[in-house]
Amino acid sequence: MGADSRPDKRLVVAGHGPAAHRLVEAVRERDAAGTWTITVIGEEPRTAYDRVALTTHLEGADLAYPAHDGAVTVRTGERVTGIDRAARTVATSAGRAVPYDALVLATGSSPFVPPVEGADLPGVFVYRTIDDLDAIRAYARGRATGAVVGGGLLGLEAARAIQGLGLRSGVVEVAPWLMPRQLDEGGGAMLRRHIEALGMAVHAGTPMRALEAGEDGSVRRLVLADGTFLDAEVVVFSAGIRPRDELARGCGLPVGERGGIVVDASCRTEDPAVFAIGECALVGGAVYGLVGPCFSMAEVVADRLLSPASTAVFEGADMSTKLKLMGVDVASFGDPFAGPEQGALGVTYTDPVAGVYKRLVVSDDARTLLGGVLVGDAESYGTLRAHVGGSLPGAPEQMLFGGTEAAGGDLPGATVICSCNNVTAEGIRCAVAECSLTDVAGVKDRTRAGTSCGSCVPLVKRILDAELTAAGIEVSTAICEHFDYSRAELFDIVRAGRVASFTQLVQEHGTGRGCDICKPAVASILASLGNGHILEGEQAALQDTNDHFLANLQKNGTYSVVPRVPGGEITPERLIVIGEVARDFGLYTKITGGQRIDLFGARVEQLPEIWRRLVEAGFESGHAYGKALRTVKSCVGSTWCRYGVQDSAAMAIRLEMRYRGLRAPHKLKSAVSGCARECAEAQSKDFGVIATENGWNLYLAGNGGMRPRHADLFATDLTDDELITCIDRFLMFYIRTADRLQRTASWLESLDGGLDYLREVIVDDRLGICADLDDAMARHVASYSDEWRDTLEDPERLRRFVSFVNAPQTPDPSIAFEVERDQIKPLPLEVKR
Repeated sequence: MGADSRPDKRLVVAGHGPAAHRLVEAVRERDAAGTWTITVIGEEPRTAYDRVALTTHLEGADLAYPAHDGAVTVRTGERVTGIDRAARTVATSAGRAVPYDALVLATGSSPFVPPVEGADLPGVFVYRTIDDLDAIRAYARGRATGAVVGGGLLGLEAARAIQGLGLRSGVVEVAPWLMPRQLDEGGGAMLRRHIEALGMAVHAGTPMRALEAGEDGSVRRLVLADGTFLDAEVVVFSAGIRPRDELARGCGLPVGERGGIVVDASCRTEDPAVFAIGECALVGGAVYGLVGPCFSMAEVVADRLLSPASTAVFEGADMSTKLKLMGVDVASFGDPFAGPEQGALGVTYTDPVAGVYKRLVVSDDARTLLGGVLVGDAESYGTLRAHVGGSLPGAPEQMLFGGTEAAGGDLPGATVICSCNNVTAEGIRCAVAECSLTDVAGVKDRTRAGTSCGSCVPLVKRILDAELTAAGIEVSTAICEHFDYSRAELFDIVRAGRVASFTQLVQEHGTGRGCDICKPAVASILASLGNGHILEGEQAALQDTNDHFLANLQKNGTYSVVPRVPGGEITPERLIVIGEVARDFGLYTKITGGQRIDLFGARVEQLPEIWRRLVEAGFESGHAYGKALRTVKSCVGSTWCRYGVQDSAAMAIRLEMRYRGLRAPHKLKSAVSGCARECAEAQSKDFGVIATENGWNLYLAGNGGMRPRHADLFATDLTDDELITCIDRFLMFYIRTADRLQRTASWLESLDGGLDYLREVIVDDRLGICADLDDAMARHVASYSDEWRDTLEDPERLRRFVSFVNAPQTPDPSIAFEVERDQIKPLPLEVKR
């Protein structure tokens, strides 16, 4: 646009979604002279709101963005119907002709509905706006089944919303795996297993053929091309978007072959007075559907409007994303699909027990990070994304396991931390210094980092903490932005205040609705204090993935069953029961390193019947799925071994039966050796015991894993009762004071004074809490109840154990096995396809 002497140039914005809102904000912030008068025309009956968090509307969340100031005219419920480029006016559905000097088209997109039979039946919806959600919620009342067509980001959110309305839900995706634009095949397969574990049917790789009506004329089921079907009284289409470019077409502006308003790098159309931003714009041959690129376009246009000499351009976008889908961490960054033809190599880690899949894509010399996929554990996402295109700060395998997690102060200033709002590390550091910011909320308010999808918040906090530490300012230990307390402080609040639920805790001592950091942490605290069964009421929704079914999810969507075998001691009768159960249910059996028998290959609907037989034979849960005591390993000790000096098997059984079911910040392992030959490997455990001629030596805070640590000798020649007392207090002090997901090894290293301080606390009673620790353990021992026995006695809890909620006894057809060494094993993915 050329210079204009009129002081009040007129900006009209067609559409009022997130991109339009950001544009108006940016113009108002930079237009100190009041050069532009702004009119926003939006067809929805409300002002702009956060579409990223759309699903939370059903939970009562207020999604509205802050209102614009009085200098902006916002017309809701009114639609731009045409553009007269010669007269520079737009016509609206209210009969107005609104003049403009600059027009920005921010009309967004519309949901794509495949042209299939039955798409217009009652009960079929799209998932795009608050009105869509309200209509789905109203229609779903009194109905039992639902399905979502589309397994992308928004489709899975829609499936979660339908399930949250009480409907049995399923997902249909035409691609071979879920989230095909963000995840590779391995990541998609792991995500599928997580989602199916929540009782949701997934049909991938098969197109939909039609929707069929019931007797009342409304939709009743969804039919796939292979002839299978999915019962659905509510069907939601979320199979992609189409740019809303009809205004450009109507006034002769160029549009792309597959839609989208053609703009240059400044987001300007071929008409110098008309711009387009957001999902309706085709820039560089691409339409962007994520909020980050849309915000970047808005910033570019704001610069161009305020300064005719501006050279601001849209330079593409970082399409990285991190989110939590139905309790599962999912992240994709850089180019996750690069392969050998692009000179790239893949480094992959899969943990079927924990449900974790990680893949890094690196250059062929393994020095440059190109991209990656994380499913089930996305803790390292912030650091990994920040290093895309740069040198790896460590070996690829170290990066996969967080072994080189960068401190906030180590990141280059130009590193983009918040891709949604294009905020760099240097931008955050400058804001902290210039505005004396001391918390994440202040950084969010000043820079907008973390205010959209929120995935960058952990990295924002690390940068903030690094800046505060460098300035000599005490760093907050708050567990997350919803609580101004550490995990240890929350433990004391729950204990002292007799808090019985997460809702009560967040209402009385926190803000918001919580997140995937604080919810599992509080669930662990509540369980540690004996606040009910983990699948009871609200507690069930707080648990980590495996706890949902009291079993470990495996790589092919089946589960493992691990009954407790205290000390590894088992009678022939019980061995026979395990063998019969494994034979009757066709399970793979394996002796574990913890001296137990693991049964693999159980479908979710088989778990209750398997456990019913095990419980009737006297077995109980081995807690292989929980952050709890796993096992106490032992040798045979003095009873059988000619070298043994104490009865290690008896002591191991005593310890395991005492601490069984004890929930903690992380898993706990133990062992008892009957002599110094150490056959039970006690010195690599969280608490290990080695017999002496005079009693027992106690070792604390060891672990194996990626960063093994030898346990420290804590006390020598203890009597049985002295040993029990020390371990009681050690465990309870750890549970009260450790951070979330902190092993005993790193916890001990973090204690000021280390082992000597720990000895002062739990032996010398320096803090005066030993009696309280003793009482807490006594309460745990007295209140213990087997989780699986309790589940079998509760019909409501048993309802969750189905592969397909609309066909409870139907096996999952995607689960297949082959035989190797006379036992089953999962078929490789390529064979099942």
